[in-house]
Amino acid sequence: MKKILELYKRYEEIINYLIVGVLTTIVSLVSYYLLVFTILNPKDALELQIANVISWISAVAFAYITNRIFVFKSKSKNIAKELISFVGARILTLLLDMLAMFIMVTVMNLNDKISKLVVQFLVIIMNYVFSKLFVFKKSK
Repeated sequence: MKKILELYKRYEEIINYLIVGVLTTIVSLVSYYLLVFTILNPKDALELQIANVISWISAVAFAYITNRIFVFKSKSKNIAKELISFVGARILTLLLDMLAMFIMVTVMNLNDKISKLVVQFLVIIMNYVFSKLFVFKKSK
């Protein structure tokens, strides 16, 4: 048990990010799936992107709060600047998400649910890098 605690302390930020990332992905996927199984048709390119954007907004709101508090433990007093940086970085990964979903679902005619899962892995990695390097960077 002591060894596990030592490993956790050593890799705390990454472990917490992975946990929060999984929870954020769940928020994104659940909101996406709820939309496409109820009111939006993923075979329609516009409705596919509407579902994608709504799921993104839900995930970003959840991710900002959880990353600020539990992962990067930000003490920044300038929350507005931090939030704008966070959302800006997430917009970049949203554009990647939208492009990948368009190519995989609309152009290649792949299953939208499986495509969404695949795209999320790349998005999680890019979001960590942007958050670590640009949003929640520690002041020296």
